Amino acid sequence: MPLQAVMIVVDNSESSRNGDYTPSRFDAQADAINIMFDNITQSNPESSVGLMSMGGKGPEVLSTLTTERGKLLEGLHRTKKKISGSSHLATGIQIASLALKHRQNKSQRQRIIVFVCSPVADDEKKLVSLAKKMKKGNIDIDFVLFGDLDDDDVQKKLEAFNNAVKTNENSHFVVIPPSGKLLSDQLITTPILLGEGAAGGSGGVAEGGGGDFGGFDFDPSADPELALALRMSMEEENARQAKQAKAEEEAAKKSGLEGIEEEGENQPLLNEQGEPSGSGSSEKKDKKDDGDKMDTS
Repeated sequence: MPLQAVMIVVDNSESSRNGDYTPSRFDAQADAINIMFDNITQSNPESSVGLMSMGGKGPEVLSTLTTERGKLLEGLHRTKKKISGSSHLATGIQIASLALKHRQNKSQRQRIIVFVCSPVADDEKKLVSLAKKMKKGNIDIDFVLFGDLDDDDVQKKLEAFNNAVKTNENSHFVVIPPSGKLLSDQLITTPILLGEGAAGGSGGVAEGGGGDFGGFDFDPSADPELALALRMSMEEENARQAKQAKAEEEAAKKSGLEGIEEEGENQPLLNEQGEPSGSGSSEKKDKKDDGDKMDTS
């Protein structure tokens, strides 16, 4: 994965108390965020992750961008006591984008991952307008819609947002319906963690199958943890090969420059007469001696 600055937005609205994911939707998000942190920081140690909530009285930044897992866990622990109200999706995304602007490493790619398990009050027109603003700011937005929601409009609104914001398939929209599997296990097989070659695609449902695993005939949904390990191993190998190729290229350029000798590099500093070597001094002296001789003819 590239160097990233990622803000994860957790849904701590009243709907996150629902138990269709064991033990609750909120705890399922906490487990998934832990997996996400590992995936992002292990893929590139210089990447950073921040956390915020969008439920309760309003969005709140729980942890600014960091490489320390403990800060995210502390933020999740605090916000678990504040589960209430409804989600504020649009405002949450705007605040997350402001947090990304304050990243220390400006070369980090900006990304926001939003968990949604509750109705979205913002109208579609407002969300599409916000999506275009995020696209203009080069911010990737990933949505994880999960839970058994009675409101079909939520998926339509998120799909409209995704269609407006995505550039070169860098933004993803994943729908994960309730099942006997953990939310984190199902999320591992999606493009959000596996990248573009994974099954489920942008706007797809996480149902496993396929994926780019270096020619191996492997179903990532059968063993999500192994799928993630394989993906990360291949990314590390590709990075190693790229680094080795760059080092060899630089070494070849260096050896080529060393083989070029400057003019007069091997000429002694003094000539036989004890004077500075080079054609200039001796020629000038010869010309001077010739001029001093008298014509006696």
